[in-house]
Amino acid sequence: MKAMVLHRLGALEDAPEPLRASEVPTPVPAPAQVLVRLRACAVCHTEIDEIEGRTPPARLPVVPGHQAVGRVERLGQEVRELRVGDRVGVAWIFAACGSCRFCRAGCENLCSEFRATGRDVDGGYAQYMTVGEGFAHRIPDAFDDLEAAPLLCAGAIGYRSLRLTGLRDGEPLGLTGFGASGHLVLSLARHLYPNSPIHVFARGEGERAFARELGAAWAGETTERAPMTLRAVIDTTPAWKPVVEALANLEPGGRLVINAIRKEEADRSELSRLDYPAHLWMEKEIKSVANVARSDVAEFLALAAKIPIRPQVQVYDLEQANQALCDLKRGGGRGAKVLRIG
Repeated sequence: MKAMVLHRLGALEDAPEPLRASEVPTPVPAPAQVLVRLRACAVCHTEIDEIEGRTPPARLPVVPGHQAVGRVERLGQEVRELRVGDRVGVAWIFAACGSCRFCRAGCENLCSEFRATGRDVDGGYAQYMTVGEGFAHRIPDAFDDLEAAPLLCAGAIGYRSLRLTGLRDGEPLGLTGFGASGHLVLSLARHLYPNSPIHVFARGEGERAFARELGAAWAGETTERAPMTLRAVIDTTPAWKPVVEALANLEPGGRLVINAIRKEEADRSELSRLDYPAHLWMEKEIKSVANVARSDVAEFLALAAKIPIRPQVQVYDLEQANQALCDLKRGGGRGAKVLRIG
């Protein structure tokens, strides 16, 4: 099968084509797994974190990608619920132990044996992949393959982030960064909290204009102050500067939810600007988002189909994965970047 394979780590700027187009063996499903013929896989900043070594793969070479959509082509002998031809998606959560206190409570995202798709095992930048039946999510008919792909991470992790804000209808929300996840969270928040004004902080005027088109009450640069203090802010950026700026926009008792698996070191010096009275006093909170649980994915897919949420996507062929990653790192564009897999 065709796959885009990561062989070594390094900055994208130093290796403009970090993924190598390769012919690799088609995987064979284990007894409790299914083989999925993939049609689309969305591109996530976490892939950049993997390539650049902030969250390095468990092994090299590896096939990245964790927002994959396709149809079941082959069943392992222990599979009971899925059938050949079923359309499914695979998210960041590939497996967990199933028996620890976190797994028993439905919080397998916190399991010490959490395994990530496209990092700890081969993922979706390929024509085929295998996944455990319990970690394959049925895709609602409301979405085509390209639309469904970003819902599996950008959407699901955004859904978890929004829940972690503790927001109530009418309370003002801020979104720092406005890429794949941000544009889906805005649409979701407008549905769940119709009376909450949403404020977007983004570095590019194109992103800010896009946010206004989708219903943001206000959109400004990262360093600007919103016209009101905010009950909660969700940060989806890879940088530290937006964290400091977001804290300054919170009201007393407000909460900053950081939706990023890692932060880049380039602007770590921004943390030296952290001023306790201005940024953290008055019982402000910071909460991180760790991965997604299966329930996040399942609940969000159902909700997105009901609303419905329509992701905006920029489409690349599988062989253009390197270009998609470079475009993502540079910023700009609207919505999510998705690989079309033939």
